[in-house]
Amino acid sequence: MIRSIIRGFGAALPKRVMTNQDIEAIVETSDEWIVQRTGIKQRYIAGEGETTSSLGEQAARAALENAGIRPEDIDLIIVATSTPDNTFPATAVNIQNRLGITSGFAFDVQAVCSGFVYAMATADLYIRGGMAKRVLVIGAETFSRILDWTDRTTCVLFGDGAGAVVLEAGEGEGKTSDRGILTSNLRSDGSHKDKLYVDGGPSTTGTVGHLRMEGREVFKHAVGMITDVIEAAFEATGTTADDLDWLVPHQANRRIIDGSAKKLGIPTEKVVITVDQHGNTSAASIPLALAAAASDGRIKKGDLVMLEAMGGGFTWGAVLLRW
Repeated sequence: MIRSIIRGFGAALPKRVMTNQDIEAIVETSDEWIVQRTGIKQRYIAGEGETTSSLGEQAARAALENAGIRPEDIDLIIVATSTPDNTFPATAVNIQNRLGITSGFAFDVQAVCSGFVYAMATADLYIRGGMAKRVLVIGAETFSRILDWTDRTTCVLFGDGAGAVVLEAGEGEGKTSDRGILTSNLRSDGSHKDKLYVDGGPSTTGTVGHLRMEGREVFKHAVGMITDVIEAAFEATGTTADDLDWLVPHQANRRIIDGSAKKLGIPTEKVVITVDQHGNTSAASIPLALAAAASDGRIKKGDLVMLEAMGGGFTWGAVLLRW
């Protein structure tokens, strides 16, 4: 059977680092409060000339170089983002153009913080369906552009960045020992929209709007929803938490990550954490964490890796893969 195998990975971060001390000068908060409640110590903020597509391009080029693949070898580009350069065209098309690719096809996926998981599942279907052999999957965000910097409950949480992987069709035997994506589980429930959303849009206000969140409500649902899709992935593959080498969660909040891992019986030493350095980069957080753990040698060939995320809407999902 055909498997979608990760051949390369890459990451990109803006030049500017914003520490918690920097935020203390903007709104009434403290480093101690932010760290205690979120685990975040700093985040990266896009500056002039840095956009979702420019960061996505950098991450894509790094992933292509890591994979030893030329841009023209890519059949499909999927970009997960909630902060596109333009209402249209898709940011994926902008990145396609930046990479000098004039063949194949490209589109965006919008599932907020779950976007990269949704994009990976989508890419896997295109590969297994024979419509693409090599896919660039990119998570790229400039969330700083939709934050209300007077709202201390949200502006401390988010950052900017991009991460990317190259997926390539390979042969598998239909076993959990196969390299590549083994299963994907996606969910959504629009009844939770008002708990995490942006209060603007072309069809409603004609403006971009700002991010709004009911933090306690999001936290209340997060752990249960995350464990739901992870347990579904285990059931689909006949694996357990004991078989897992690494959990690479969406980097939203350290307390949510720790709570989910504890409920699933996954030890802390198997969890990749980057929220302290990057903050919540929405759809970029999982590929950024993947790149960090793969580049420093933690994630190795043959490792069983679980990706999971929950985002506004609500959306949530998990992808289980063998590196």
